Amino acid sequence: MRVMGLDPGLRNLGWGVIDVDGTRLRHVANGVLHTDGKADLASRLLQLHVQLKAVLRAQRPDCAAVEQTFVNKDAVATLKLGHARAIALLVPAQAGLTVGEYAPNAVKKAVVGVGKAAKVQVDHMVRMQLPGVQIESPDAADALAVALCHAFHMQSSGRLEAALRAAG
Repeated sequence: MRVMGLDPGLRNLGWGVIDVDGTRLRHVANGVLHTDGKADLASRLLQLHVQLKAVLRAQRPDCAAVEQTFVNKDAVATLKLGHARAIALLVPAQAGLTVGEYAPNAVKKAVVGVGKAAKVQVDHMVRMQLPGVQIESPDAADALAVALCHAFHMQSSGRLEAALRAAG
């Protein structure tokens, strides 16, 4: 199964794709989508939409996962981030993919083992779990972490389903 992780941002939207085969994980690709900071909001959202559709067409994931919005003290910035997150949810849904959503601390806990892990720890553990990966940016590292979190969640739910079938 091919999993795409997305780390939403209006200026930089990170993406990462991994292949999952049982417990084996393999890096496929990662990158960052950029928007023109001088453009109006609608134009920037369109730029993200067009770019993300192109990445989906090229990478052909089977499912996607998006990090939930981190609410900070700047309400305007949080709202803009929410708009970018809407694009990150919409584009995979338009392609017919199921989309998982994970809180930032859930992603960190799944990848690092600690929900309050620092970005450098997340980056390090992504590199440990995907040997040889070349990560384009911190946003791409976060997106790969979201993909890993989703893969771990799918593996756990698959084991639970199998155990329930065996018990029933």
